[in-house]
Order: sequence, then structure tokens, then C-alpha cells
Amino acid sequence: MRRLRLNLIVTIGVLTFVLPGSLYADDITMLKQQLEAAKELIQSLEQRIERLEQNQSTSAAVAEPKEITKADAAEQENGSFSIYGFAQTDFIQDFNRVDPDWNAALRPSKIPTTEGVYGSDGETIISVRQTRLGFLTEYPTTYGDFKTKLEVDFFGVGSDAGQTTIRPRHFYGELGPFLVGQTHSLFMDINVFPNTIDYWGPSGMVFLRNPQLRWTPVSGDTTFAVALEDPGNDVSWSINDGGDDAGELQSQNDLPDLSARVSHSGEWGYLQLGGILRKVGFETVGGENANLSDDTLGWGLNLSTNINLFEKDRIILSAVYGEAIANYMNDGGNDLVVVGGQAEALPLLGVVAYYDHYWNDMWSSSIGYSFNSIDNNEDQADDAFKLGQYASANVLWYPTPKTMFGVEYLFGKREDKNGDTGDDHRIQFSFKYSFDKLFPISF
Repeated sequence: MRRLRLNLIVTIGVLTFVLPGSLYADDITMLKQQLEAAKELIQSLEQRIERLEQNQSTSAAVAEPKEITKADAAEQENGSFSIYGFAQTDFIQDFNRVDPDWNAALRPSKIPTTEGVYGSDGETIISVRQTRLGFLTEYPTTYGDFKTKLEVDFFGVGSDAGQTTIRPRHFYGELGPFLVGQTHSLFMDINVFPNTIDYWGPSGMVFLRNPQLRWTPVSGDTTFAVALEDPGNDVSWSINDGGDDAGELQSQNDLPDLSARVSHSGEWGYLQLGGILRKVGFETVGGENANLSDDTLGWGLNLSTNINLFEKDRIILSAVYGEAIANYMNDGGNDLVVVGGQAEALPLLGVVAYYDHYWNDMWSSSIGYSFNSIDNNEDQADDAFKLGQYASANVLWYPTPKTMFGVEYLFGKREDKNGDTGDDHRIQFSFKYSFDKLFPISF
């Protein structure tokens, strides 16, 4: 290519010197012949250059893919898949003893009110059960963004209590204003949970991840949502009921719980009111006279707020009151007691008051108190749970944005219906490393 261009330049230069000589020779005919020959040569060379340039452009287009801009990528990658979570190790020095199935967290209801039931000395616990793993997907549809969430930790509960095993936390799909699956109950407020490192947290807050069908028709600074949730209740015999021929006592729930929530937020923080309405009952099975059954109305109101202070600080307050709502509480108590063959709903009051303070970008502290109180029926057993108190204070250090070291003091106290009490003190040290990764996907 360069040689052809050079020949063209040389030819033009030669003509520049030839033309003046021809004029002096006064040879008009020779001049015309030379001009015609030069024009043909130039045209031929230009055509060859043009063909070669076209061939070269075509070859380059085949060999090198088109550069994709961010805008092109955004059009192609119309969804996302992300993995997130953290690895956490807790070192707990307990100065008293609690139910060994629950010693990796402080729950007042698991504190014995009879001395020496689980041993007389304290104990050391090292746990990784708080470790968490989650998966999120999101992509647009003609009906709005479709989102899914699957999240687990390793804190065994129920039949797995005391074990380090997979425990489902969230498992749901969300399309526009509709959500189906298991996640936080609409009756609760997750933002009431303070910046603590204890797994279980304040006893007096509403806390339940529940299977549900949810609709959120209003969203924004003011939100409103309603849901049908999986029902459940804790029921016990009174001291004058039960017996070998009465059969096994179990809860009976033949209608879903109806929950609703309204909240309003601003720069100052937010205020939220949650409510629940439920039909709760019991039945007996397996005994000679196992034909008892009854139900009653359960209801509750949960008022909560976060008040913002300074740059990151917040005051956390909540108060919940209702009847037969212990199933939705973070810790302790029965929903119903069977008295004379009838279901009696138990009133409950729960309170949380905490303050989260951020000293700077690397240090924070949280301090507060909470309680959960049951208004026992006079016919309940003497050792029935009446009051659970919980308090904590900590100092947390964030040497990097994804790493945390913390130390926390915890106090818990249980009181039974007959006035017997038990308490526990512990120090917890925790290390946590968080991670998250986002992957664009297309469909």
C-alpha cells in the first residue's frame, strides 16, 4: 500500500520536470500524449489503492470483533445474580449456664430458675452458627421486576436445636407488589434489631420469619401492605386440666393469620405500625377422652420507630401488645392455656429501647434493654414463663469495610409465674468477614 502511494508521488514529480522541457521543445503533440498517459496511470493507481483499502477494511472487520460499549452491555445484561453472606466465629464465655441446646445465643426463656439444672459452673462456647449465605436474582418482565431470595445460616432450631446445620431464613419470589414465600412477618419490624453480635437479640421484639402471601399496594415514603401468614401457636394445660386419658395437647389452626403494616419515613427516621388478627385453638388426640377442642381470637399491635441522630446514630424504640401473639415474639411465653377445656388467650407486652452509636467509620457501639412480659392465667403452672429481660452493650471495630471484630457484654433474666428467677451474664467476642459478588445475566 505504501509502495503504491510512493509510485504515485514519484510519477507526479517526474511529470513536473518533463512538462517544462516539452514546452521549450514546442512539441504540443508529445505534451498531450504524456498528459494522457499520466492521467491513465494515476487513475489506475488510485483504483488499485481503493480496492486494497476496501479489502483491508473487510479483513479487519472479520478478524476484530466490534467493541461493546457499556450501553450495549446494559441492553444485553438485563438481569443479575448475586452471592452474599459472611463467615462469623463467636467465642462466648458464659458465667452461668443455660439450656445447652441454646448456649450459642442468650434467650431469657432458656435460663433455668432452678439452680444447678444445667450445671453449677459457667462454660466456654465457640460457635460458627451465625455464618450466613445468600443468593439473589433479579430481572425485568412485562409485569415488573421479578426478584428471588434464598438465604440460610447454620443455627439449628426445633429438632435441630444445638446443632450446626443448615437453617432456611428467607426463601421467596417477588413480582411487583406481590411476594410469596418465607421472609420476615409483616407484623414485625426488622429495623428494630440493634447492632449487636448476639445471635438472638432483644427478647421483647416481634421476630418471626414466616411463610406468607403478601401484597404491597402502596410504596414510597408511605407504605402499606397486607399478608396472609402461616398460623401457629404455643398452648399448654392449666394445672387442673390434662391427664393420661385427656390425650396429647396440640395447637389447631384452620385459618391463616391476617397481618398488615403501614409506615412513614423521612430524613428524621420512620414510624411504623403493624397489626395482626388470628384465630388460635387447640385439640387433643390419642387419649380415651381425646375429644377436646376450642379456639379464640388473637390480635396484636406493634408500634416501632428509628430516630436518626448525627450522621449514622439511631434511637430504636418499639412496643407491642396483644393477646395470643407469643408465637410472633423473639422469645418466651405461651399463646394459649387450656382452662376447664376452653382456650384462654394470654395477654403479652414487649418493649425494646436501644441506641446505636458510631464513633467514626471504624468504631461503633450499641447499648440497650428489652423485656417480654406475659400476664399469666391464675390456673397456669407455677413454672410458666412470666418475664424475660435482656440487656447488652458492645464495642465493634471495623478495620476494613468487610471485616468486624467485636466484644459484647450480655445480661439475661427469667422470672416464672411463682416468682422464681434465674439470670445469666456472658461476654462474647466475635469475628466476621463479609463478602458479596454481583454477576450480570441475560435471558
